[in-house]
Amino acid sequence: MDQEEGLTAVDNIVTQFNTYEDFLDSQITTVDLFYLEDEGLARQLVELGYRGTGEVVKREDFETRKAAIEIARLAERTQKKTLTSAGKNLQENFLKALAVREEDNRSGKVSSVIFIRDKNSHGQEISGYIDYAHRLKSEDFEVYFNGRKRLLPRYTDLSFYNWDSQIAVWNSTPNYQVIADNPEGLLFKYKRDRKILNVDPKASPGDNSTRIPIPTELYIQAVIFDHISRRKT
Repeated sequence: MDQEEGLTAVDNIVTQFNTYEDFLDSQITTVDLFYLEDEGLARQLVELGYRGTGEVVKREDFETRKAAIEIARLAERTQKKTLTSAGKNLQENFLKALAVREEDNRSGKVSSVIFIRDKNSHGQEISGYIDYAHRLKSEDFEVYFNGRKRLLPRYTDLSFYNWDSQIAVWNSTPNYQVIADNPEGLLFKYKRDRKILNVDPKASPGDNSTRIPIPTELYIQAVIFDHISRRKT
């Protein structure tokens, strides 16, 4: 057996058993226990290669590979959690604003609603409110942070309005319930703490919420509403 095959065999064993003792026990037969009458002695004989029904694996090799596999697993998990905006030299104000909010929106510490007004690819003026945390989970923001695409409202966002066609759409998300029948304008209820976010620029945004206009050259208008949930967990 060459080295590569040996590592593969050890890896198969390591992933199958939680501990080295579990592996040793799997190699002990009822006949071994009958004659030896000592589980500890039976384990020692398997470890030395005198007993067992399969591959001989040294304790050191098992524990080394177990640790290496765990390190690789944690590294992969960390990589998956790496922020999309991390390591990017962002110059535009709007993208910087998204970047500083990415981690908190992914973790749930903050819930941001983004208002954007601009023109679509057909030259039509559109506007809408975007649940940032929801969009982060449902799509890859790499294309936005690297500048290949612009973030724009969609028919599936909290709200979407086409000023040319007069089409208006709104949708609740996992984070917000849309209150569209309010006579004073659109409201969003944050589902975790049931607080109301008021997006009317002439009104207060509500408890634990802030309204921040973003100076940007990417859009006609951009505003970010940040809500901090005070619900006890």
